[in-house]
Amino acid sequence: MSKQVLIGAPQGDERLDFRSSYDDTEKSKFISKAKENPFVPAGIGGALFALAYAAFKFKNRGDQKVSVFLIHTRVAAQGAVVGALTVGCIYQIFQEFIWNKKK
Repeated sequence: MSKQVLIGAPQGDERLDFRSSYDDTEKSKFISKAKENPFVPAGIGGALFALAYAAFKFKNRGDQKVSVFLIHTRVAAQGAVVGALTVGCIYQIFQEFIWNKKK
């Protein structure tokens, strides 16, 4: 009895690496995105720092209402993320158009 071989199927040591996005873990997805754009983790870190600082300062907010304090905290966290992404975009523009002009 002869062995049937599928056309295009890997033979012997030939193996195709089909990786689905469903196979990746959250950690591996985050690491690959961080390698593509390193300013995203910096923005996340800045937001976490702003939130941690606000949690630390929550006791000593004085006469300020909680809602106003939380709005200021949200603005600080969003500002950190937007600032990091803006710096990342400016860096990429310089990298692609100004520093690589010699090529």
